[in-house]
Amino acid sequence: MTWYTLEKDELQALVLPIEAFLQEKESSCVAACARFLQRDVQDPIWLQITGEERISGLIMLSKGILFPVFKGIPAVSLEDFQVHGLRAIRFYAIHGIRHHVALLEQAFAVEGVFPAHSVDYDLMVLDQEPGQLHSCLEGLSFRYPKPADHEALFHLQAAYEQEEVLPPGGVFNPAACRMSLERIIAHEHLLLAQWKSQIVGKINTNAASFSRYQIGGVYVHPDYRGVGIASAMGTAFVRDLLSTGRGLTLFVKKQNHTARKVYLRIGFRVLEDYRISYYG
Repeated sequence: MTWYTLEKDELQALVLPIEAFLQEKESSCVAACARFLQRDVQDPIWLQITGEERISGLIMLSKGILFPVFKGIPAVSLEDFQVHGLRAIRFYAIHGIRHHVALLEQAFAVEGVFPAHSVDYDLMVLDQEPGQLHSCLEGLSFRYPKPADHEALFHLQAAYEQEEVLPPGGVFNPAACRMSLERIIAHEHLLLAQWKSQIVGKINTNAASFSRYQIGGVYVHPDYRGVGIASAMGTAFVRDLLSTGRGLTLFVKKQNHTARKVYLRIGFRVLEDYRISYYG
């Protein structure tokens, strides 16, 4: 197997083979598929080609994140990329299936480059309609957001990012959080939970691949936890998404036992181990 640097003018001829390769692994690489579908012409892509001229691996750099997608577990060394530019690239994170991320970690470690922090997740999938789940909070309702909800949603989004996304030592950026929320409202599916006049929870998609949505941003206000809001909100949300004919994917921190139970209760099943490694 050899690695090949995809030049910009060669991409068009290889779009269909790359898409076919990604679709084979789609359930476990929704984020990578979404980035490929929305790629910038400046995003570098490396392909691993077998002797039969078939794609067996792909690494893409998008907005500072490396996305490795491999068929099987190939041997990857930094030397493979010395003439292909990977040694000199700037990135701040690697996202993907755990053993795929580990391969790149090992390759960079040869040069003394190590992740500052790594988080392991359960990658979960759902392809069939869930059962009905109800909250114990009487009067709870679910709806899509209105412009008047944006400030309340910002506070939930900010709390979510600080609790679930920000790596150790990271600094919360309110302006970036607002931009992220604006993007979600404009381009993603988002459902909020409301009790009386209070917005108490939110859930949204954060990526769309060829035939799947990836769910993220699930958050319930701490004062309203433990009464089934996350389960009921999640069930309502996935019902709407599944009705579009797409499958669903999400990843949840392995140590977040409460969230894992919620997703299993809704009907998700664990597919693979997922990892995000952050670099300084």
